[in-house]
Amino acid sequence: MRGLRTAQTIVTGHAFVQNLRRGRYELATAVPPTLRVAAAFTELARAI
Repeated sequence: MRGLRTAQTIVTGHAFVQNLRRGRYELATAVPPTLRVAAAFTELARAI
């Protein structure tokens, strides 16, 4: 059961990063796509 939860977490995180790269969220939309993931995590860190 624990392995399934871990796999689900990994899959969810992967989907989140892919959606960031594709610009599906309003995070880091002003930066080029190659830098979008890093900029989005910087924005998220500031929000927390």
